[in-house]
Amino acid sequence: MDFNAILHLVRDDFASVDACIHEQLKSRVPLVSEVGRYIVQSGGKRLRPLVTLLAARACGYRDGNAHVVMAGVIEMLHTATLLHDDVVDESGLRRGRATVNAHWGNSTAVLVGDYLVARAFQMIASLKSQDVFDIMSDSTCVIAEGEVLQLINQHDPDTTEERYLEVIHGKTAKMFEAAAECAAALSNPAHREAMATYARHLGAAFQIIDDVLDYTSSAKVMGKNVGDDLAEGKPTLPLIQAMKIAAPAEANMVREAIRSGGLEHLQEIIQLVQDCGALDYSLARAKAESDAAIAALSTLEESIWRDALADLAREALARNH
Repeated sequence: MDFNAILHLVRDDFASVDACIHEQLKSRVPLVSEVGRYIVQSGGKRLRPLVTLLAARACGYRDGNAHVVMAGVIEMLHTATLLHDDVVDESGLRRGRATVNAHWGNSTAVLVGDYLVARAFQMIASLKSQDVFDIMSDSTCVIAEGEVLQLINQHDPDTTEERYLEVIHGKTAKMFEAAAECAAALSNPAHREAMATYARHLGAAFQIIDDVLDYTSSAKVMGKNVGDDLAEGKPTLPLIQAMKIAAPAEANMVREAIRSGGLEHLQEIIQLVQDCGALDYSLARAKAESDAAIAALSTLEESIWRDALADLAREALARNH
């Protein structure tokens, strides 16, 4: 099934998640509520809460609303990381709209992000699950470490593929992993490991494709400016592989662009990444992650929810088309 069909499966749950988030964004400080509404209206595919809802159903969750609260927690924490990311990266565009820091300033973006984290942990406490609390407290630490690792790698053309993978595990895959593992903890703890493995590989595939899109897509499609990763000096997998296999002069051009964050040779670098085989290599790595995600689902009982999770891993790759 395609992405819209997957969404349709949990449309009622998603409506409840939206209502939950709106309720949690209410604050006695009007600016917090105003920025919260702006964030929610900015849209996005909300893949992480989608993983929570599908994983809960695939693990047998049927009654109650704990899965809805958990999906709301995941979306709010993810949004908080985006607010902080945009400040660190000095980004002006997110999902095709001005970022909160561009609209209200860095201080507002950071403080509202802090508010979202605090609210999310209030929601976690309301679930009264020690397992969920343990998963989320550990995960938020790993995610923060991933962001710091990315900062360390920034403008470093000697970043290895292994270091890159460590970064994307922290900054992207770990939130997917927490989303699925918490769903299993609330539904059927026997599936926690399978769900964590599935989502960890899904998140890695998603991020690799995101990095590929920076060299194959447009600002309208991506919701951010083409070349943003290069401008921020981020050594992503397409660039790391291009430096490995390109001619020395071309590899040095990429190295200098990463080191300086300069876009003077952006079009040449885009063409190089597309022509030298770096994108094919990156796509193959993303497919391996997607395949590993699907394989992890084999321990679950057959169901439409399990099928949806598998199709979601395939859709992560399809974004490249």
